[in-house]
Amino acid sequence: MPYYRSVGDVPRKRHTQHRRPDGGLYAEELVGIEGFHHDSALLYHRHLPTAIVDAVAETEVDVELTPNLPLLPGHYRTHGLEMPERPDAVTSRRVLLANSDVRLAYVAATTASPLYRNAVGDEVLYVESGAGLVETSYGVLSVSEGDYVVLPTSTTYRVLPTSADPLRLFVIEATGHVGPPKRYLSPRGQFLEHAPYCERDIRGPEDLTQVDETDVDVVVRTRQGLTRYTYAHHPFDVVGWDGSNYPWVVSIRDFEPITGRLHQPPPVHQMFEGSNFVVCSFVPRLFDYHPLSIPAPYNHANVDSDEVLFYCGGDFMSRKGAGIETGSISLHPAGFTHGPQPGSVEASIGATATDETAVMVDTFRPLEIGAAARSVEDPGYPWTWSGRSPH
Repeated sequence: MPYYRSVGDVPRKRHTQHRRPDGGLYAEELVGIEGFHHDSALLYHRHLPTAIVDAVAETEVDVELTPNLPLLPGHYRTHGLEMPERPDAVTSRRVLLANSDVRLAYVAATTASPLYRNAVGDEVLYVESGAGLVETSYGVLSVSEGDYVVLPTSTTYRVLPTSADPLRLFVIEATGHVGPPKRYLSPRGQFLEHAPYCERDIRGPEDLTQVDETDVDVVVRTRQGLTRYTYAHHPFDVVGWDGSNYPWVVSIRDFEPITGRLHQPPPVHQMFEGSNFVVCSFVPRLFDYHPLSIPAPYNHANVDSDEVLFYCGGDFMSRKGAGIETGSISLHPAGFTHGPQPGSVEASIGATATDETAVMVDTFRPLEIGAAARSVEDPGYPWTWSGRSPH
């Protein structure tokens, strides 16, 4: 995270005595990235964060993935995914696309999730619709439509939907770390003047949650699998913390689009970068203003990346006639030259603006396709450019 934050009760000097009202010491917990050579946060607990009373290996439902062969573009309608009777934002995720760097999943949650900690990598939860609270050891984040929630590796959290409608989340699970693009940051981490969002747009945790419970389960994901720890005390017992490694929220509505006289390429839409993937935000914006400009994107072959677009709202101009709707996900893989649907290039000429909202993930290793995605796949999508089905 690019800047320092302090919440709650912390001593003036770190690693010095910080005592409870009864005279005992609060327990320090340093959560750091890349050992002791990167950003960290120092938390002060009322109880030992190491006190476990049980540990059980959890059996995870096998995520069936298959290669994209024959190589085809894909269209998956997430609103058609089958969910369990009482879906939550953690255990009910349906993995759609994945490789060794990132998993892309979707969930429509209606109930509170269990306490969860992903020790494999950072997570980004994009709120398509609904509202909720993300309770963490660092405090509470209130989220609603259009919010990105960035959860650093090993953040203990749970998600509580608070709206009448489901909390619909597009979930990006990294195997490394996720943050703002380096080209938008100074050497010391401040957002630069050309960045499309900045510190003022970022919301960090505010109210620390104190829960007095004992024998509390937390599900932890590691590269070896899932473990259910039972802790002697609830992990939400932090009285204060400070540092630069913490969960945060930024809204897609605070992303300021970069426009030009001619069509701008996707890197101008970049929101985050991860290990071997990037995340972009397409937001309502003015179109190109050259007198002969063509607002629709040109055909392009992403020779090094698979392109995934999650359509969140508005008018999806370049996909007209392809059946794309709110909640759709398209996959345009490396090796497949893709572009606007037939007729949309000519139709775009003269348009002055777009109201579309979409999240794009470009990966630099091939994505495999999950059984969940196959279950809501539009079989006619690959043929929408030619209008002919295979013989």
